[in-house]
Amino acid sequence: MASLSDIKSKIILSETKVDTKNVHAETGKTFEQYLKDIRVDIKYKTDEEIQFDLIGVDASIANAYRRIMLAEVPIMAIEKVYMMNNTSVMPDDVLAHRMGLIPIKADPRLFNFPAYNEKNQLIVDSNSVLEFELSIKCSHNKAASVGATLPEEKYKNSNVYTRHMKWVPIGDQAQLLGEVKTCQDDILIMKLRPGQEIKMKLHCVKGVGKDHAKFSPVATATYRLLPSIKLLEPITGELARKLQSCFAEGVIGLKTVNNIDVAFVLDARKDTATREVCRHKELKDLVELSRISDHFIFTVESIGVLPAIDIVKESIKILMEKCDYFIGEIAKQT
Repeated sequence: MASLSDIKSKIILSETKVDTKNVHAETGKTFEQYLKDIRVDIKYKTDEEIQFDLIGVDASIANAYRRIMLAEVPIMAIEKVYMMNNTSVMPDDVLAHRMGLIPIKADPRLFNFPAYNEKNQLIVDSNSVLEFELSIKCSHNKAASVGATLPEEKYKNSNVYTRHMKWVPIGDQAQLLGEVKTCQDDILIMKLRPGQEIKMKLHCVKGVGKDHAKFSPVATATYRLLPSIKLLEPITGELARKLQSCFAEGVIGLKTVNNIDVAFVLDARKDTATREVCRHKELKDLVELSRISDHFIFTVESIGVLPAIDIVKESIKILMEKCDYFIGEIAKQT
């Protein structure tokens, strides 16, 4: 028989419903016990992506981290586009919008949020603004072969990439920041043909995703609950092989006992919650599918401005600041 703590921590998946009635049951934990049970396990990490398990917290806490990573961890992005010349087929406003979505590789922690004067004009200084310029013109390639058909061979600068953007340091930024550039140098901005030209100046500022999506540091920041699969009875032979086919590869394994295939749970983490097993009458009562309600599998993918683990750390700092502010407001009322 399942223990009370097991029942309280599981979300049961049945054929027609998701049973969450026991998830928020009182556990009787003290605050110290709650803190002791919290754990973070990093499964893998690179600069671009991190996957970690957040264990022992309520869904509201996990979702707070996710929302902060999406909307409140600041980065630098293009905010002002000063168009000197644009004879391409792309209208100025569309081109300006495209420029704003190009990720800029600059540590936002080294900058202040932008300031504006009484006329709502951006105040340009080395502590809050980065400046880029883009000046490029397409022309015929006189060295092209007679039979050339590709625009890249017939013309010069027919494709405008982010590598054509040049950083213009303000003040002592070159000494303080080193190199500032776009996260990828091969993002296609637009196509030009002979005679067409683009010339513009770009100002980048610090901002947050809740103001505009271009300031969001993540491509994705998601979590899912850890799957749990329990075989209620031994499943053997053809039925075991059928059970294995109901799940994603690597979830159910088979071992041979006395020349008979016996099913066992190999890695429930790989389960994708299809509930395919519930379609089979001979299997659905032999398997219990559930999710662990306080075990969250986080996947965070950075757009390249900050390492993925730094985004997670910044979200923790921001949530701590919010808690400190809230505690301070409560203290003022007592």
